[in-house]
Amino acid sequence: MTLRPALLAAATLLAAPAAAQDISAANLTETVRTLASDQFQGRAPGTVGEERTVGYLIGRLQALGLEPAGPGGGWTQPVPLLHTALGTPTTLAFDRRGSATPLRLGTDIYVSSQQPNDVAAIAGAPMVFVGYGVHAPERGWDDFKGVDLKGKVAVFLVNDPDFVATKGDDSFGKFGARTMTYYGRWTYKFEEAARRGAIGALIVHDTDGAGYGWNVVKSPGGENYSLVVPPEKRTSLALQGWIAGDTATKLFADAGQNLAKLRVAARRADFRPVDLGTSFDAAIPVTHEVVQSQNVLAKIPGAKRPDEVVIYGAHWDAYGAGKPDEQGRIYRAGANDDALGVAGLFEMARLFKAAPPPDRTIVFAFWTAEERGLLGSEAYAEAPVYPLDKTVANLVLDILQTAGRAKDVILVGKGQGSLEDDLARVAATQGRTVSVESLPERGLFFRADHFSMAKRGVPVLLMMGIAGASDLVNGGKAAGQAWVDAYTGKCYHQACDAWDASWNLNGAVQDIQIFYQIGDELARSAKWPQWKPDSEFKAIRDQSAAARK
Repeated sequence: MTLRPALLAAATLLAAPAAAQDISAANLTETVRTLASDQFQGRAPGTVGEERTVGYLIGRLQALGLEPAGPGGGWTQPVPLLHTALGTPTTLAFDRRGSATPLRLGTDIYVSSQQPNDVAAIAGAPMVFVGYGVHAPERGWDDFKGVDLKGKVAVFLVNDPDFVATKGDDSFGKFGARTMTYYGRWTYKFEEAARRGAIGALIVHDTDGAGYGWNVVKSPGGENYSLVVPPEKRTSLALQGWIAGDTATKLFADAGQNLAKLRVAARRADFRPVDLGTSFDAAIPVTHEVVQSQNVLAKIPGAKRPDEVVIYGAHWDAYGAGKPDEQGRIYRAGANDDALGVAGLFEMARLFKAAPPPDRTIVFAFWTAEERGLLGSEAYAEAPVYPLDKTVANLVLDILQTAGRAKDVILVGKGQGSLEDDLARVAATQGRTVSVESLPERGLFFRADHFSMAKRGVPVLLMMGIAGASDLVNGGKAAGQAWVDAYTGKCYHQACDAWDASWNLNGAVQDIQIFYQIGDELARSAKWPQWKPDSEFKAIRDQSAAARK
């Protein structure tokens, strides 16, 4: 793939030497301004914008002197995506003893499909309430009690069994209380339903437990993206999605059940699944296509232990074109989310190349389709170029605060791993402290690309500026919260996530420098980060411990 002359010139200019061990705010700015420009058309996977983005990334990496790290010695890893979109249902109803309750798609229920079929069809499938739908033997918890879900529709509560538990409930304190574990994420619940052969999975929506309103649930409009997989590996779920809270209350009442009481019962260890005596019927046309996309992978080989790998990650994709905003902008180009993270990887790569060769290999991964469900990183984790049992850590940049220097750094996923201790130690060398994310019940730890590695046992660390209010040098926590509110309330995933001359990248520079130092220490040592004893990912990592002796 070749670069246009103007882009090649920019790539060469930004590869030029800067102050030896300093992250350059000017370089960050130029990278963001380039990637968020209209020339890249919002960087949506499978578009001309992707072609230009991938060409630009490769050109920059070549100019920095990095080596290709993809399969077969190339710069890219193919990531074929299945894109589906639902049409107008011909059938969508709950049925109890021959009495059908029609459902309005987008109002009473929201569903999508990850199967490449012309029609998403479920005929008379029994509905079974499985509580929170958690199987966590390491925590002594099993909501399923051996129930057979094959060909049935599993109905779940959102979040963890102890999300609203009180003292005296069996689940109290077992799942981190208000700090969400992976068992609370909707992705886990769909995965668990598929593992058990269900034909459908529906989660009862409530805003507090989900962390967002019904408007967010239905915003994809029936579209879904997933990885292309062989037929034998496809999900068993013909449809997956959500039931609106009031619709769920009526569903349970019509079945002679009290949803409020069952919510309480689901906090007990002796909870057993409840057959709702109701079937689910759906027939919805589906359009489907395969979108060809790709990750971009580069490396600095290790001089002593090249088979041991430290991975830095950021996602190159954004949302492409959409409806014009009030300024007439059509591209949702993700200047902060995540062009700034990409720029941070370039800067760290520049510093590593200016330093002596590391002992371990350092990989710089630019993921596709993060905004479609972490699919680029998931594709890598399913078919890693470097074995995950020898992957030392994955450090991910995804949205950095642009409001200036801060007295603290925000930790996402407290209590998960030893890398958080490294974060605190390195931050202290900058005179900074660690503040824990402000809304751990939102599960941000499970909503960025590092998670694809974490759920396979690789120790991870995420830098995400919107996870909490930074204690800014100018303005303190109040100013930090104002920045978070302004970004998330107005510009997150919108056209106004664009570079702005008002950005103050001094805080982002600090955060990138911390990640550089942590990665540098890992790459020049024999240290293996560990999961904390209570992490749900420790047991997975422990299974491959012999490979790291």
